[in-house]
Amino acid sequence: MYPNANQCLSLDDVRSQIDRIDSALVRLVAERGDYVRRAAELKTDPSDVPDPARVARVLSRVGRLAAEAGADLAVVEATWQAMIGAFIDAEQRLQARLHAHSPTAG
Repeated sequence: MYPNANQCLSLDDVRSQIDRIDSALVRLVAERGDYVRRAAELKTDPSDVPDPARVARVLSRVGRLAAEAGADLAVVEATWQAMIGAFIDAEQRLQARLHAHSPTAG
């Protein structure tokens, strides 16, 4: 492992580090998904998905984190918007299944 990208000596070194980071990101996305699933279980009203105020707070926070880390803000925003959108879709599907099987469902 290299302390930073500038210490990579070849394209293979760079790609190896990108692969390492991708593996870590996938694990983190899976962990995030666990919490999204739990949120869906805790929400009693399907109209609570999505929560635009929460999305705005997350995007604002991530924007600040990107600036602090020196990350490309456009890449971070696009990544989080896509990820949040996909998780909202997943949460809505789960909510539909949960409410279809609830005792109060039609």
